[in-house]
Amino acid sequence: MSEQRHQQRQQRLKEQVDARIAAATEVRGILMVFTGNGKGKTTAAFGTALRACGHGKRVGVIQFIKGEWPNGERNLLEPHGVEFQVMATGFTWDTQNRQTDTEACLGVWQHALRMLADKRLDLVILDEITYMVSMDYLPLEALVSALQHRPAHQSVIITGRGCHRTLTEMADTVTEMRPVKHAFDAGIQAQQGIDW
Repeated sequence: MSEQRHQQRQQRLKEQVDARIAAATEVRGILMVFTGNGKGKTTAAFGTALRACGHGKRVGVIQFIKGEWPNGERNLLEPHGVEFQVMATGFTWDTQNRQTDTEACLGVWQHALRMLADKRLDLVILDEITYMVSMDYLPLEALVSALQHRPAHQSVIITGRGCHRTLTEMADTVTEMRPVKHAFDAGIQAQQGIDW
């Protein structure tokens, strides 16, 4: 391809991008959903949290089903003012107690409600909340209402497999992680700093 043709193609591309940027005039917080069966949902959420903190934004995190596992994201972000609230019981398949898990979910949900009403927070991450809805520990209607009544500037990220269709329809951005290949399936242990 000649240099002139390359420049013409790049100029057309620039004009298209500039037109899309000019057309995006609404300013408000967005709802993002990172779902699917592939690895990377929480990682994507925390990448966004890291970016937000780097720009001086205030971030709050609620982690469902993480329990007492070592948490590299928390180790890095908490000293920078990011509040973490973690559901006490951890993985629900470990406890196998519906009542205890529901109580733990609703307990940490109170912190989520507080964060979703806090005008000082620019970003709230609801990590693995999709499981709380699908397992019927948290009513979908409660989550939808809290999302609808949050401060207008506040962005929210929902992560987890099997996100309810109501939430994906509400969302401004939905990314579905699709597994192609995973080391765990080949018998390789999950690794600190890579998988958690």
